[in-house]
Amino acid sequence: MKGKTAQAAPRAWQRMLSGRRLDLLDPSPLDIEIEDIAHGLARVARWNGQTIGPHIFSVAQHSLLVESIAAALEPGLTPQRRLFMLLHDAPEYVIGDMISPFKTVIGDAYKSVEKRILTAILLRFSLPHEPDAALLRLAKRADRAAAFFEATGLAGFTHAEAERIFGRPAIALEVCEEALAPLDAEAAQQRFLARFAAVERGAEGG
Repeated sequence: MKGKTAQAAPRAWQRMLSGRRLDLLDPSPLDIEIEDIAHGLARVARWNGQTIGPHIFSVAQHSLLVESIAAALEPGLTPQRRLFMLLHDAPEYVIGDMISPFKTVIGDAYKSVEKRILTAILLRFSLPHEPDAALLRLAKRADRAAAFFEATGLAGFTHAEAERIFGRPAIALEVCEEALAPLDAEAAQQRFLARFAAVERGAEGG
């Protein structure tokens, strides 16, 4: 009989409300459900919650905003590419939304976990697990434009400060102003699910 019992490995999975268990070290597409993603993203706050209004501005709403901005920047964007925009921050339903300065502090460890989860999500929804360079550039442009509008409309940044950090958006605020109104978690979740269903139907058809 051994004198010491071997210690169990630390838990690296999260149990979802769907009953799925997602392994963060080796995430499987089979353990990913859009309902879990929507539920989580609708309850994760952008800007660490430092935004105006009675509700947080959630990552679910940010994802909707990025998709709409991307479509405005590139008219004729295919449903499949719209779906990527909608899911570009989907790993945050598991790992949360870390502000950019903190990502800089912790470096590659965060990025590697985020990339593994995003790859599993893209495979789950039949999207290329390695997005092409043009799509990634568009996602970055749309994401930075969304950040500019969120920063100035919700997070207390001046226009000059936001422009210095995120650059000047190539579209007008009017394109997405309505999407900047923070929603309660349930409303954000349902809006995200409805948009996902609509875009996915288009992607399947095309």
